[in-house]
Amino acid sequence: MKDPSTTGRLDRTDLKILKLLQEDGRLTNAELAQRTNTSPATCHRRTQRLFAEGYIRGVRAMIAPEKVERGSLVLVGVVLDRSTPESFSEFEAAVRKLAFVLDCHLVAGDFDYMLKIRVRDMADFNRLHGDKLIALPGTRQTRTFFVMKEVIDNALLEF
Repeated sequence: MKDPSTTGRLDRTDLKILKLLQEDGRLTNAELAQRTNTSPATCHRRTQRLFAEGYIRGVRAMIAPEKVERGSLVLVGVVLDRSTPESFSEFEAAVRKLAFVLDCHLVAGDFDYMLKIRVRDMADFNRLHGDKLIALPGTRQTRTFFVMKEVIDNALLEF
């Protein structure tokens, strides 16, 4: 029987590595190997493969938004004036250039896109909205939702 770590399939050990790194990306290879009951060399090889095959996109710190003056979370629904591949492409290229946009999703329903933005306060958002958001190509309408309470944010994937 072939070793799943060389066939592109995920076995229990691979899944365990993914879960552990998702919970704490600062684990050392030695800690990861111990928790997955593998040798450090095997664990390192598997982890490198998971990166190479795109199962792990990256590892980064989760910053407390309020500590860096970005405590207000805002969701913005955007409606474009046209629903064409060109208008979507133009909007997406422009929104990628806006560093304050954390997430941008093409959605079905009342909006074409849903944006996730963190700002200092309402005045900060008002400035960004007036200067940048409504100037995005093809934007016909925006609808803004200030988040009053974050119940779940960036939850771990279940698999």
